[in-house]
Amino acid sequence: MAPPRRETEDGFELQFGTNHLGHFALTGLLIAPLLATAGSRVVTTTSVAHHTGKINFADLQSKRQYQRWLAYGQSKLANILFAFELQRRLQAAGSGTMSVAAHPGYANTHLQSSGTSIGAKSADYYVMRVTNALAQSGAMGALPQLYAGTASGRGWR
Repeated sequence: MAPPRRETEDGFELQFGTNHLGHFALTGLLIAPLLATAGSRVVTTTSVAHHTGKINFADLQSKRQYQRWLAYGQSKLANILFAFELQRRLQAAGSGTMSVAAHPGYANTHLQSSGTSIGAKSADYYVMRVTNALAQSGAMGALPQLYAGTASGRGWR
């Protein structure tokens, strides 16, 4: 979450590679067993930060210009677009597999204190430390993903 610009081992911008491409690839590897399993689903973790995201196709890897919070928003927008498009395709194919997105809310986890503080402690680091005092626990932040993965799908669109 919002580190200084770095790249994955494969050369992708770290947040886009970690938050989106890795999950996209894993889903692709698991799609056959998912389709063969009744009631299976793919749960994509997203964030309201997707509202700040814009898919910058001209600079998808943020090589020309990197703004860590915009890159985070882009990765989360990619997550939600993937979840919706996967559901559209699954439904069109008549599959019983479901694609859903879930947001953990603001949870006090190590992301806020470690992701932005790689190297020197930035202003973001101190803001996150203060706002974490108001955040829910990490365990409570896990509930939306657990619900998305286990709740009855009847009536879901």
